[in-house]
Amino acid sequence: MPSLPAFGPTSWPRVFLTLLLALAAALLCEWLRTPIPWMIGPLLATSMVSVLGARTESWAPLRNTGQWVIGTALGLYFTPAVGSLVASLWWAIALGIAWALLLGLGFGAWLRRLHAGHLAHLTAAQLRSTTYFAGAIGGASEMTLIAERQGARTDLVAAAHSLRVLLVTLTIPFALQFWGVTGLDTLPPALREVQPAGLLSLAGITLVGALFMQWLGRANPWFMGALVVTMAVTLAGVNLSAIPQPLSDVAQLLIGVSLGVRFTPAFVHTAPRWLASVAFASFFMMGICALFGWVLSKATGLHPATLLLGTAPGGIAEMAITAKVLQLGVPVVTAFQVCRLVAVLVLVEPVYRLWVARRET
Repeated sequence: MPSLPAFGPTSWPRVFLTLLLALAAALLCEWLRTPIPWMIGPLLATSMVSVLGARTESWAPLRNTGQWVIGTALGLYFTPAVGSLVASLWWAIALGIAWALLLGLGFGAWLRRLHAGHLAHLTAAQLRSTTYFAGAIGGASEMTLIAERQGARTDLVAAAHSLRVLLVTLTIPFALQFWGVTGLDTLPPALREVQPAGLLSLAGITLVGALFMQWLGRANPWFMGALVVTMAVTLAGVNLSAIPQPLSDVAQLLIGVSLGVRFTPAFVHTAPRWLASVAFASFFMMGICALFGWVLSKATGLHPATLLLGTAPGGIAEMAITAKVLQLGVPVVTAFQVCRLVAVLVLVEPVYRLWVARRET
């Protein structure tokens, strides 16, 4: 194959072949009628060949573009009427945040007790920080960076979050498909029409929002910046354009690839017992989160599937994409997941410091 132009460490042949594999997997999953084929297909195919030793690669700007498109698409669901509904659910969202924080604390404490023996090479402080941040229900990159500041073993933290998100992303859509629930959302006709001029305007203002979030150093800036800007515009009653379905499909593919390339042979051999315990805990947390979501659905009158996704211990983009593709209460799911992400990022490190200080007194 002729060499392609590259800059930095990026290998363009590997990026191209990875995308080609992802496209084939997406089309296969679409033919097989799997849920969320444009994300699950690339995620499964990329992670499997990566684990087998293939040198797959995801280019960061493509991943950012995928998050930008998805954030914009989700923001279009926040019409004034829907915004009022989400605002009225503030108490349920607060309960969801508290639930996620307690769940993370319990997960971390269980990991510490279970692995104290065979991770004896770690100091007490390292074991404490590693298991605490591995258990927190947050994003892999953000939790790993915070854990590094606290002296944790970052490979174990990153592995725990990556595996949890993978398992949640693969399990819940298939469970919902088996359940047979879909189509709870109804978008106004104006928000289903693609307007070329409006789409360009929407792209421009969301790009500014994403770059501003990146300049501020916020987590998931391309997703959050586009989401916040589009929400603000839609809540104001301005309908610029829908997002073309092919563009949304490509964005899902790019996000699936960015998740799948994390799973290398080194990942599998990092600590098999650690990964096995994380897998077990991930399935357990999905079960009790589903129960918690069902209880919230009884209290709010919303469909249990919506609150299952809103409280699921997965990544914000992945759960929001699931809600979007299956039309299962996108604004509510997005609000729950976004508020949880922000709360965990703000509170997880101060809570850890307070906990350590109390143990040392």
